[in-house]
Amino acid sequence: MANSDTNPGSIALNWWSKNIKPRENSSAKALSARLRRAATLDALCEPAVHELYESLQRNSELKRIAAERISRLVCLLAEVRDHNKNKTLAQCLGGGKTAVMSPLRFQKLMRVEGDELAASLRRAILMADCCCNVASLANDILYWGDMVRRRWCFHYYGSDVPGNSPV
Repeated sequence: MANSDTNPGSIALNWWSKNIKPRENSSAKALSARLRRAATLDALCEPAVHELYESLQRNSELKRIAAERISRLVCLLAEVRDHNKNKTLAQCLGGGKTAVMSPLRFQKLMRVEGDELAASLRRAILMADCCCNVASLANDILYWGDMVRRRWCFHYYGSDVPGNSPV
């Protein structure tokens, strides 16, 4: 990944901190509410979403990011109330005997795609009391695939990701 100025997770965290987190701000509260209810096209009609998109476009890895991923990202970030810099969403869901998501439900989450993925991640965020590492979640949504899923499995069960590989 690039430095924090062009890292997609850092960009998304800064955007979330400015546009979603300050719930006492009526415009942030309204944007959050609209995004939580938004379909793909509705989310893309928000000027703040285009600010995020333009910031992400500065990252050469994300030049061709699909509109659906941006829409999914902002709609899910609107569900997050608090940033926990120490715990990914998978870590918040897991934890052995104190897991808030059952292993069976977690396995199902690891298999879903598309619109079903967005709905499942939304439920997972709610189960985690709307608190997780926003930057990590943003990176995971933007790069969702087998490598992200493998890392989530290790995080859910509280294990270190093996080696230095980008699992």
